[in-house]
Amino acid sequence: MSNDGYFRGKVCVITGAGSGIGRALAINLARRGAKLALSDIDADGLAETVHSCEELGAQVKSDRLNVAEREAVLAYADAVKAHFGVVHQVYNNAGIAHHGDVDKTEFKDFDRVMDVDFWGVVNGTKAFLPHLIESGAGHVVNVSSLFGLLAVPGQSAYNSAKFAVRGFTEALRQEMIVGRKPVQVTCVHPGGIKTAVARSATYAEGIDGKNASSMFDKYLAIHSPEMAAQTIVDGVRKGRGRVLIGWEATLLDLFVRAIPSTYQRIAANVERRFLP
Repeated sequence: MSNDGYFRGKVCVITGAGSGIGRALAINLARRGAKLALSDIDADGLAETVHSCEELGAQVKSDRLNVAEREAVLAYADAVKAHFGVVHQVYNNAGIAHHGDVDKTEFKDFDRVMDVDFWGVVNGTKAFLPHLIESGAGHVVNVSSLFGLLAVPGQSAYNSAKFAVRGFTEALRQEMIVGRKPVQVTCVHPGGIKTAVARSATYAEGIDGKNASSMFDKYLAIHSPEMAAQTIVDGVRKGRGRVLIGWEATLLDLFVRAIPSTYQRIAANVERRFLP
C-alpha cells in the first residue's frame, strides 16, 4: 500500500470503474488506502475491478449504475453517503463514443452520447455536491477529453459532450471559489489512452467501425490507463483545476490556443489526406 496519506481513509466515488481509466483509478486509490464506491453499467467488468481492489485491502461498495438515469444517480449518492457516512471525492469518468459526420449521425446518437458523457457528469456532480460540501474537504473530478480542447471531423457528438463537460466543470470551479465552498474541482483531458472506448463506440452508416477502432488502437492509443490514473491522482493531490494527460494533449492544447481558427482547416486537411 502507498504511504501517500492524502487519500488514506477518504471516500472516493468512481463511475465507469469496470474498465480503462476508471478501473486504473480504483486500483490506484485502493493502494493509497481510500474507501471506494465503484459503479459501472458493465456488471462483469465492475466485479473484476472490485476483486482487484479488495485484494489490496480496500473497503468497496459496488453498484451497477447507468449515469444517464438521473433518479438512479440521486438515489445512489444518498446510498453511498448512508453506507460510508461521508463522501470526499467524486470521479465522473463514465463515457461512450460515436463516430460519424453530422449529416450521417442520427438524433438518437447525439442524445445517447450527451446523456452519458455530459448529463452523466452533471447528474453525478449535482447528486454528490451537497455531500462533498458537507465533508469539508470535497473534490469533483470530471473527465472531459483531448476532444474537449479541439474539434475533429467525425466526432461532433463526442466533441459536443466533452466541450460541454469542460464548460460545466470550469464554471463549477469558479462557483466553488466565489462561494468559498470547501470543494476543489478538476477537469481532466486525456489524450490517447489504451481503453475500450473506440472498440465499444457506435458508428454512423457507411463507416467501417472495426477498421476505425483498430486504427485508434494502433496509432493513437499510446498511453496506459495506469499512466492516466497516476496523472489524475497527482493533479487531484495538487489541487489542479485542469489536468492534461499525455504529451499530445499538452502539445495540441498549445496548438489550438495559438491558432484557434486556423487549426480547424489544418485538421480537416489532415483528415482528408490521411484517413479513409
